[in-house]
Amino acid sequence: MLADRIEHRWIDAFERTLSLSAIGPDLPVAILSETQSRRLNVELTELALLRLGARPFHLQAITPAQTLSLPIRSTGASTALNAHPGMLAALMSVPVIIDLTVEGLMHAPELGDILKSGARVVTISNEHPEALERLVPDPSLQPKVQRATKLCRQATSMQVSSKAGTDLHVSMTGATTVGIWGYTEKPGTLAHWPGGLVVSFPSKGSVNGKLVLDAGDINLTFKRYLATPVSLRIEEDYIVSIDGMGTDAELMRRYLEGFGEQDAYAVSHVGFGLNEAARYEALTFYDQRDTNGTELRAFAGNFLFSTGANEFAGRFTKGHFDLPVCGCTITLDGVEVVRTGRVDWSRLTEGEEKRS
Repeated sequence: MLADRIEHRWIDAFERTLSLSAIGPDLPVAILSETQSRRLNVELTELALLRLGARPFHLQAITPAQTLSLPIRSTGASTALNAHPGMLAALMSVPVIIDLTVEGLMHAPELGDILKSGARVVTISNEHPEALERLVPDPSLQPKVQRATKLCRQATSMQVSSKAGTDLHVSMTGATTVGIWGYTEKPGTLAHWPGGLVVSFPSKGSVNGKLVLDAGDINLTFKRYLATPVSLRIEEDYIVSIDGMGTDAELMRRYLEGFGEQDAYAVSHVGFGLNEAARYEALTFYDQRDTNGTELRAFAGNFLFSTGANEFAGRFTKGHFDLPVCGCTITLDGVEVVRTGRVDWSRLTEGEEKRS
């Protein structure tokens, strides 16, 4: 990758993004990191906050020890805070937290209490700053994500199909849906950068059918494009079979078996990407340590299917797959919002929500 040094344009990108979260003069801001955080991003955050006139301070957690024999690179939830009373007290005493933990606080067990305190959290995904520079949030995306979020919240069902053979049914009744556009100005909320997607966490027993991962689809846990198809049969939220010939299917089978628990096979969330600036091919340009793959979760028109922890369904596990799937048609109560991998923007621009 490029040299890991401070570049003025990266400070500019961080400053622009953080300013969108209404960070300005004299505002106390906690910079939360851990010992394995990307130091370059921590430093860029500090410099950008100082440019904005804010009053930042650092909180650094110790990255937890590995507890499984499996290699873990993506769990979907940071455990870095480990309910530390001192760190929690500090985080709940400030209006803004810039989250630079390796996994991010989105599904961390402490997040609920932090948000209830009124703090807003801006998670900067563990990406190389060159990727973040390309994906500075575009405010014009916010109303589209809000509209998609509203449609998902109003829907009772989601259906996903593809020429590859996907036929997946999701009950949206009781689902929790969140939309992310890259920044937040509202107390008690969380955003992450890069943004541009909407995801729903179904309630128990809501997901059934077949998901076919075709060649060219993406396994972000392994950070690889699939070379051969993999077919997942899902019953009452759980993957009951992983069918396919070749390395991709075998890797998935072996990895999930290694957790030794049923919840590793469960659905975490479903959703779709809306960011036209995000690039499907971006994964080919970064070493594995230089990307967290957030861009691949957000590129417009992908169906994002994830397995693992779903706190809204009472399931917790370190087993986790994020699987952006191309070429799908996604309908909400029979209305197409994505057709063969292309977003129907007319559905997301009519009656756009006013900015909060």
